[in-house]
Amino acid sequence: MFELRPAVRRWMVDAAVAVVVLAAAEIAIATGREAHSVSRDWLAYVLGVVMAAPLLLRRRSPAAALYIVSAVLLLFYALGYPGFPPSVVLAVPLYDAVLAGYLWRALPVPVAFLSMGYVVAVRDGMPPLDAVAVFLPSMALVVVAMLLGALVRSRRAYAGEVRQRLRLAEEQRRREAERQVAEERLRIARELHDTVAHAIATITVQSGAALHLIDQDPARARDALKAIRQTGKAALGEMRTTLGVLRADGESVLVTDRDVGLDRLPDLLAAVRAAGLEVGFDGDMSSRRLPEPVDRAAYRILQESLTNVLRHAGSAARAQVRLAWEPEWIAIEVTDDGVSAEAEASGGGHGLAGMRERAEGLGGWFEAGPLRGRGFRVRVRLPLEAE
Repeated sequence: MFELRPAVRRWMVDAAVAVVVLAAAEIAIATGREAHSVSRDWLAYVLGVVMAAPLLLRRRSPAAALYIVSAVLLLFYALGYPGFPPSVVLAVPLYDAVLAGYLWRALPVPVAFLSMGYVVAVRDGMPPLDAVAVFLPSMALVVVAMLLGALVRSRRAYAGEVRQRLRLAEEQRRREAERQVAEERLRIARELHDTVAHAIATITVQSGAALHLIDQDPARARDALKAIRQTGKAALGEMRTTLGVLRADGESVLVTDRDVGLDRLPDLLAAVRAAGLEVGFDGDMSSRRLPEPVDRAAYRILQESLTNVLRHAGSAARAQVRLAWEPEWIAIEVTDDGVSAEAEASGGGHGLAGMRERAEGLGGWFEAGPLRGRGFRVRVRLPLEAE
């Protein structure tokens, strides 16, 4: 179906309005009766055309169109032709001017014409009240046109404000979605880092021990290889669960594996001990069940801390893990007596940053640094109720 372009449609509407005003002006000129007026001639009808022509500019220059119509109408009255109500040709340009925001520029025009007509009528002998009655319909038409322009302008402003609010709300939703995507990517990166770093560090130590013992003590070498296999299987399982969020076909999925929590701490300690590090544990594992985010963060922090000991503590003879339950917090501390505390402090890299992000993201507290003399310590406090 044929559809007109917006510009053509607007031009056709303006042309139709101008034709309607032209017809009203020509009828008013042809039927006008007034004492002491000159006879109508061709110039009177030409002035009627000139009064309607500026309405073709009503969208581009509404104030200019109003002033041109007013000037031509004033010329018509000055030449002495039979008068007609000014609202016939002023109603539309007054509406356009007010709609465009030129209320105070447009207001003097109807006031001047109505005042002038009233004064002339009273001067010619018409009683004042009769003059008011004569000009009242014209005054009402002018007021209605200006009020309608103000009302439409107000509605358009309100609609524009609503559109602006909707646009801002949409931008806010988009930014919030981008923030959530960034947080989800960061969380997945932390999960993968903790899983892979721990697995690789444990497998590296265990494989080194297996190579050393394969000829001297095949039984212990076999145990190390079994531990490597078990560590690899566990790491693959955790990675499969974590990466499952990337296979959700665009849906928002949160990894909620309860397998990653403090209930797995005994297996973690056993794996680290199998890698050759002596680990002591001081704490109560049965005090209470933690919320899932806190439980996962506590386990990952312990996992990363012990992984750092394996990777960076060098000839560490012992690591100590402490869990302390407080009324509103769980305190975690991991210390070692390795000789390479400086390497751990500088080489922890993303591991230490990830632990800090996990703790502070839940409203907790994190501190890590070398001890005096030798060793390294990680201290964390996590809220028992996740924020």
